[in-house]
Amino acid sequence: MKAVTDADFASEVLDSDKPVLVDFWAEWCGPCRMVAPILEEISQTHGDKLDIVKLNIDENPQVPAQYGVMQIPTMNVYKNGEVVKQIMGAKPKAALLRDLAEFI
Repeated sequence: MKAVTDADFASEVLDSDKPVLVDFWAEWCGPCRMVAPILEEISQTHGDKLDIVKLNIDENPQVPAQYGVMQIPTMNVYKNGEVVKQIMGAKPKAALLRDLAEFI
């Protein structure tokens, strides 16, 4: 999974021609570490339809503030530059796949 930053967020996410799930996370967040391998699996299986990237909120505070991300893990799906889905908290793979069904 690719990491994005405040600096390249617009080009990597907002300007993408396919939906992009952004995983807002931090090193100290236990649930974030639980969900990361699940997102990696989904990325490998469905990467042709949905890009999945990570944004470290400690290193990149501007984008989370701009989108009102108050808790992590938060996963926003962006399509055509807009947030079209928000998933909050760690979930098992089956639940994440259900949440993402319309994009994959």
